[in-house]
Amino acid sequence: MFGRGRVWSVLRRGKEAIGIPKLRGTTTSFSSSTQPPPFKFLTPPVATHYIHAFRSHLIPKGHHVHVSHARNFSKMVAAGAQHKEEGLKLLVSGGSHAQKVVGMWLFGSAAWVFSMVVLGGLTRLTRSGLSMTDWKFTGTLPPLSDEEWLKEFDKYKESPEYKRVNRGMQIEEFKFIYWMEYAHRMWGRALGVMFALPYSYFLHKGYITLRLGLRLSALFALGAGQGLIGWWMVKSGLEEPPSEYSQPRVSPYRLAAHLTSAFAIYCGLFWTALSVVLPEPPTESLTWVRGAAKVRRLALPISMLVGLTAVSGAFVAGNDAGHAFNTFPKMGDTWIPEDIFVMKPLIRNFFENTSTVQLDHRILATATLISVGILWWSTRKLDIHPAIRSAIGGTVGMAALQVTLGVSTLLSYVPVSLGTAHQAGALTLLTFMLLLNHTVRRPSLSLLKTLPQVIKAH
Repeated sequence: MFGRGRVWSVLRRGKEAIGIPKLRGTTTSFSSSTQPPPFKFLTPPVATHYIHAFRSHLIPKGHHVHVSHARNFSKMVAAGAQHKEEGLKLLVSGGSHAQKVVGMWLFGSAAWVFSMVVLGGLTRLTRSGLSMTDWKFTGTLPPLSDEEWLKEFDKYKESPEYKRVNRGMQIEEFKFIYWMEYAHRMWGRALGVMFALPYSYFLHKGYITLRLGLRLSALFALGAGQGLIGWWMVKSGLEEPPSEYSQPRVSPYRLAAHLTSAFAIYCGLFWTALSVVLPEPPTESLTWVRGAAKVRRLALPISMLVGLTAVSGAFVAGNDAGHAFNTFPKMGDTWIPEDIFVMKPLIRNFFENTSTVQLDHRILATATLISVGILWWSTRKLDIHPAIRSAIGGTVGMAALQVTLGVSTLLSYVPVSLGTAHQAGALTLLTFMLLLNHTVRRPSLSLLKTLPQVIKAH
């Protein structure tokens, strides 16, 4: 897919820029009589690999790195090895192999959370989330006999959703929605096991530093609490609606809390994985550092806007607001509905009023697309690292795709396929913003001291 390929491209550039294998091709050696001694897992042969990777993959076609700057790059790699003296603290101890395996584990965990978000969207859009009327922290086996299935079905028949929405449902239809919710719950529990076992192993091997251990423990605790938040959300949908004309659904506040928590866990895992495999941002000159600082001033507020738009989307889902005003760009026959402030107190309209919630999401989504476009326009002439430019280009493309998905979902009355893709797109766009912010962060003092002012090209 578009997003995944672009993210991998930028990651690969960043890895090669700061010296994380995979190394390819032949090496080209550069002598430097002043090169400081590297630490144990950055030996001189490895440093020459880094130089070759830098020349092959990060310098634009038609340009060449001056030999003196190649020497400077060699110094930069070796100086980065003196992180203990200069203040750069790696999250993983044990050398490049430890960085690689811990990074792969964290990226895999983040991908698992991403799949949980997609599966959660499928569960909600197929109205499967209220099919299981009880919950146990450790989980249970699914029904294995006809008698057990009838017992679960009888419990569902007592729920408001069956009485008001699915009355007359056959047991085969019930099995489908039950399996959807069961898969979502068990996939989350499997994630907990997949995270805890390698974590224990890496702790035993001594790979996890105290700083990384505290961060991962907090993320694990948040993940364990996510199951409780999910049941707290489902329980609200098992209560009788306030009006006989209302359809039973989960609280939009609890749904937003559940989705926001999932997004927070994903962001924490993805950012930590990047920090493990890319301890330094990709940069080869002070000019590129200054360019990255200018990008950073724009990227951070835009990231907050992207996150806020995603949270507003959770309230759209919680209020079933996507099934109202299925027109664009107007909302019905008007630009702004007349009932956007009918609820009292006024603040309730922004979270419970279908018209207001959808209008808010439209405004925030449009503001996000415009802001990302401004980011691209204002940085197009900046002298910045190619990895940063690639991240900006990917962000622009993903933002445009996400808005297209959102409008298509609305005009199509929220089909399961488009609704799920739109939810996945929100997390993908957030991924690009995380990648961009991580790429433009400030280098360590030890790296800054070794950088030339510019990289000269012939």
